[in-house]
Amino acid sequence: MIGSPGAEALLRRAVESAPGDVQAHVDLASLLTRLGRASEAVGILEEALIRQPAAVWPLSLKAAVLEGDGRIDEALDAHRAVLARASRAALPWTNYGRALAAVGDLQAAIEAYRQSLALEPSQGFAWWGLANLRTLRLDSQDVTRMERALPGVADSLSRTQLHYALGKALGDLELFASSFEHYEAGNRLRGGFTRYASDSLGEAVRQTEAVFTSAFLEARRGQGAEASDPIFIVGMPRSGSTLVEQILASHPLVEGLGELADLDEAAAALGQPETLRTLDAAAAKALGEGYLAAAGRRRRTARPFFTDKMPANWRHVGLIQLILPNAKIIDVRREPMACCFSSFTTYFNRQTSFPATLAELGQYYRGYVRAMDHFDEVLPGRIHRLQYERLIDDLEGETRRLLDHLGLPFATECLRFHENPRAVQTPSAQQVRRPINRDGLDRWRSYEPWLEPLRRSLEAPSPESP
Repeated sequence: MIGSPGAEALLRRAVESAPGDVQAHVDLASLLTRLGRASEAVGILEEALIRQPAAVWPLSLKAAVLEGDGRIDEALDAHRAVLARASRAALPWTNYGRALAAVGDLQAAIEAYRQSLALEPSQGFAWWGLANLRTLRLDSQDVTRMERALPGVADSLSRTQLHYALGKALGDLELFASSFEHYEAGNRLRGGFTRYASDSLGEAVRQTEAVFTSAFLEARRGQGAEASDPIFIVGMPRSGSTLVEQILASHPLVEGLGELADLDEAAAALGQPETLRTLDAAAAKALGEGYLAAAGRRRRTARPFFTDKMPANWRHVGLIQLILPNAKIIDVRREPMACCFSSFTTYFNRQTSFPATLAELGQYYRGYVRAMDHFDEVLPGRIHRLQYERLIDDLEGETRRLLDHLGLPFATECLRFHENPRAVQTPSAQQVRRPINRDGLDRWRSYEPWLEPLRRSLEAPSPESP
């Protein structure tokens, strides 16, 4: 990850000069976390807690850092310690509920979210946490409480999440027109604080086609890091990628690491695909080894392979080929109307750069398909495409084909993915804890009267390739 050595040195001096300054410790730990050095960050926060044992903020941040680093049992202990000191504050209950949901303790998560709302009835974070459990249906009393709270919520992020939660609740009650209005309002608000530029995506796809030709890739054959550990799961959000990762993480030879930001950050530091024309062999190998080192810091087992299921890594397939030529790539594809609508109805987070309108969603999907089609042409057989609907209909057959592509033996544990106790920190966390089912496949059809902008965008012709 890219950081500022100067900023780190400055913050370390602040901690050394004022050992009792909790904020200095928190600032340094926050920077170390952004740099992918979670263990160091936890150590800094523990130093602060030794000096000020009653401090809540460093303990709360410690819980968040542990959770983000995949150390979920330690994170749960830290959340409980926060609650022991601040049981009358709403947000710690919400944070605890999120962590409980990640490990599949559904009832305890519901109770934590409800406790948060008892303390702060208008908190959008907790309402969306409940709605995002997916398997829980909010009732008409919940809708009334949210509708009463909404006008008084000034915080734009909390208000956004309230709209998404109302969209989910009203949809469960089959009040689809009102549900869609709230989803649309939530997306409109999210678009105000989440950066997304459709023009830059289109330009990146065009550059990808221009740079990554068969001749360009052939000339760089054999470059990059040799390791075959990574399995990249790419595609659209809400395409079924969490299910695919859960299936693979149930295999005794594969560790599921979730959504890693390391490749995207490396790509951002390099700039547009055009800059990769000048990437030499030494730099490609160094980038590959840097990615492996960053992923290695998050690994908790000795399993020989690991997954990285950051969906937007479809934009970096060319970079993967240059720096990790032996990594495997899986493209999880879902029916476009269903996939895009599911994304439209999901609040991800404030950092995720993603379309906020139906028309832009359709454009994004077309860009993704166009990029993947290009790599199918210049790297035939390199990417394994897995159609979500076929996986639902034929779990064993599609799983066997997937494992064959990865060179892994069949393992019956993959068919019992829902029994895997690993923490899952995506919107599909509760869905992958149930046996395979067709729930939600055609949910979009109930909203079809309002989805014409999406349909038109999906059907629009793509501009000519360069």
